[in-house]
Amino acid sequence: MISEHSTHWLGFPVQLFDAARSEEGVTDYSGTIHRLALDWDATVDFPTLFSRFLDNPASAQAPAIIIGQYHGDDPEKTSEEAVQLLVSARGRLPNLRGIFIGEMISEENEISWINQSDISPLLAAYPNLEHLRLRGAQGLGLGGRLSHGLLKSLTIESGGLPPDLIHEVAASRLPALEHLELWLGTPSYGGDATVEDIKPFLQRGLFPRLRHLGLRDSAMVDEIAAALAGAPILEQLEMLDLSMGTLSDEGGRALLNNPALRRLKNLDLHYHFLSEEMMAQLKSAFPGANLDDPQDDEGPDDRYVSVSE
Repeated sequence: MISEHSTHWLGFPVQLFDAARSEEGVTDYSGTIHRLALDWDATVDFPTLFSRFLDNPASAQAPAIIIGQYHGDDPEKTSEEAVQLLVSARGRLPNLRGIFIGEMISEENEISWINQSDISPLLAAYPNLEHLRLRGAQGLGLGGRLSHGLLKSLTIESGGLPPDLIHEVAASRLPALEHLELWLGTPSYGGDATVEDIKPFLQRGLFPRLRHLGLRDSAMVDEIAAALAGAPILEQLEMLDLSMGTLSDEGGRALLNNPALRRLKNLDLHYHFLSEEMMAQLKSAFPGANLDDPQDDEGPDDRYVSVSE
């Protein structure tokens, strides 16, 4: 589960926007990313909170914005209203380069209960957007596929990423994309994709500038490790992230037997179910690999991804 709010993003500190104090004026818009979020007992609705954020003309300097709990005491509410508010405010947020929607911790809403919506209008509204981060896959849509000339990073965090969403990402036209991160999750929470669904990301040329590929939080990471054998994408990657999943010695052996991985600058495998012997072998083969947070392995039925519910 995710138990703490983001304290930094895109190199900026993150601060909760305080609606109760907004009339006093918020002066630091350019050096801080504000998180807009409602409490369960909020005395204002989300449109009012968003309006107060924009009240200060200095909000035009905001480099990014984080949308947290947007539903107040109605957990069934989707992100559609927040998306529409952002689209309507495009002329007032000319410097916005990053948007993160759904930044909620498990105490507020489990990741698989977050109700998203079609977020594709954001890309049309913000042609200079560089970073898009989404948490929660329920109801999430990408308009069939995303198309944007400047987007550098796309992150979708979920406890289970449906195949249809994976196909929408693979169909997207994102020529500037450098960082792609998908939390695949488990079938129990909607992540019933197979390795066949992620194979397009293992080909070269889908996103020509891609340098960082994250296929994280996956219950099929052993199969992904095997599918990486001979994968053309490894010719262009600098960073491969297979962390937070159920990686076992089977997947570890597939990684050891893949010489193309040795050219990577970074290999992230943290949170795994590898034996001590396998960890030692991987550390020898990939000295810079992150093998932190090993989990006790009592067998396949007792392996769980890091974030699912």
